[in-house]
Amino acid sequence: MIQAEEFVEAARNLGFGWYTGVPCSFLTPFINYVINDVQLKYISAANEGDAVAIAAGAAIAGKPAVVMMQNSGLGNAINPLTSLTYIFRIPLLLICTLRGDRNLQDEPQHELMGQITDKLLETMTVPWEYFPTDAAEIEPVLQRATAYMQQERRPYALIMRKGSISPHTLTRSSIPKREDSSAHIHQSFFQDNRLSRSQALARIVELIDAENTVIIATTGYTGRELFASKDSANHLYMVGSMGCASSMGLGLSLARPDLKVVVIDGDGAALMRMGNFATIGTYGGANLTHILLDNEVHDSTGAQATVSAGISFAKIAEACGYGLTFAGDDPALLDALFTADTNTRPKFAHLKIRPGTLEKLPRPNLTPEAVLQRFMKHIGSQL
Repeated sequence: MIQAEEFVEAARNLGFGWYTGVPCSFLTPFINYVINDVQLKYISAANEGDAVAIAAGAAIAGKPAVVMMQNSGLGNAINPLTSLTYIFRIPLLLICTLRGDRNLQDEPQHELMGQITDKLLETMTVPWEYFPTDAAEIEPVLQRATAYMQQERRPYALIMRKGSISPHTLTRSSIPKREDSSAHIHQSFFQDNRLSRSQALARIVELIDAENTVIIATTGYTGRELFASKDSANHLYMVGSMGCASSMGLGLSLARPDLKVVVIDGDGAALMRMGNFATIGTYGGANLTHILLDNEVHDSTGAQATVSAGISFAKIAEACGYGLTFAGDDPALLDALFTADTNTRPKFAHLKIRPGTLEKLPRPNLTPEAVLQRFMKHIGSQL
């Protein structure tokens, strides 16, 4: 058994200052130590997949990040681990607990995951070793992990058994206090004249300052149409990890408050990981703008209907803590969005658009890794 301080401080010496995840009782002393230290950043994610994407956003901003989770939640993280961090080559340190350990009497829901945690990581080509339980092991473990991450630019995992860390008392809250806790404004723009997705994307590109603003576009036709409209170094085209664009944008915006970050989401993607609305509303700042282009269908898979026709995403965003929310189908909504100031809170726009896409829609002619490297060079960052 080690002290939380021993591991966290050794990790800090190697640059790790950003932590996110979903709690597990095995992790409690570790999380408590991180939260207690005001020099460390801890983001409480709605689920483990969002935690991976938040950490990925911090990592591409040049902030080495740690993701903490219970192994029962590893399933929630499989998609971003295989279609975000793997293909874009984003290194993260994963700390995954081992509920259902064969040597541990545990709850029945952990039995199968306890048997396959190591196999799941290996299947995802994530190398792993056990979390250190002796102070002398900490430095060598971290050296092996960072050496792999630097060479391969992909995640490395530590599997934590029960009792690996001594208790540590929590003395402060991980939730930031908002002085403007009641500052929420909602505006509606409806004229029954819906834009196409490509028209909306073109207008967004016109309205931003490409020098200090970046765009993260969700997977599917959104990223492809943005590429077709105007390929640019300040664009990041998600080609997987559906629903994770907003959490990745949150991580980037928090790690780089000097940047303006625009996330362009889709209705299907937003529905898939709606829990991140609450995380953005709690932690996000005024440099984050979240735009949801809603055509009420899964366009890239055959235009099957989503359930978004009856959903007020703007009201959800407002209730989750966004500072300024817009809803409507009028293109003037976008102009109002980019001229508005929310002081300290993120902005949100729910724009209804027409279904359909461009004929012979191209795919980005750069690999995801090349897109990310170009993007990071643009913002002056490196992994």
